[in-house]
Amino acid sequence: MKVGILFSGGKDSTFAIDYAKEQGYDIEYLLSVKPTRTDCFLFHFATVEHTPKLAESLGIKHILTTCSVADPEQEAKIVHDIVVKQPKVDAILLGGTGLQETQLGSVRKVLAPYGIKVYATHTGKPHDQVMLEMLNKGYRFMITQVASDGLGQDFLGHELTKKNINEFFERSKKYGFHSGGEGGYFDTLALDGPIFKFAIDIQQSHKVMEDQFSGHLVADKVALVEKPIIQAQ
Repeated sequence: MKVGILFSGGKDSTFAIDYAKEQGYDIEYLLSVKPTRTDCFLFHFATVEHTPKLAESLGIKHILTTCSVADPEQEAKIVHDIVVKQPKVDAILLGGTGLQETQLGSVRKVLAPYGIKVYATHTGKPHDQVMLEMLNKGYRFMITQVASDGLGQDFLGHELTKKNINEFFERSKKYGFHSGGEGGYFDTLALDGPIFKFAIDIQQSHKVMEDQFSGHLVADKVALVEKPIIQAQ
């Protein structure tokens, strides 16, 4: 099966690539959309501009475009206009466990006339389980955007690791944010994993806080580095 993958560079879309490879799918391309605003419905904002480096490390064709609107239908049209110009695929894959109904529904609607399926690769799985599976397989990912009490400066710009993941899950219960980030509570950037030829090293960055609980990371200097790199503590 030939597939395209909506790729933010975060943990879920990265694991969608892992899934597609395990299934033996032919990945035609990765499609990334970098918003010019922080309130888009379908697309992550923080660090998406660095997806070309991740795609280079993956060795997969990559398309990067922008979004300046905050409307699910108009955002989905951006995906439509690119997908229909590329070689025909059987499906467009999204990462996650299928809870992102606005994203899934909007993209499905615009691609259904072309017979292109749209689905989340880990639908129905507990998100905690998916995250632990990623960590156990050697993936590294850091939080690059937050929008919830209980996250803020404590986790923004920091990796989720085997050492702190249980504390993170406890916070999700205490403060009511989804442990996998569904609903926009937080976004991530993949730094390394078994499917990457090189690791991502964020050499310089700074945080931008919109209020006490919401903010994002700006990665000012990013490089691909030989593996292994220094492991997270």
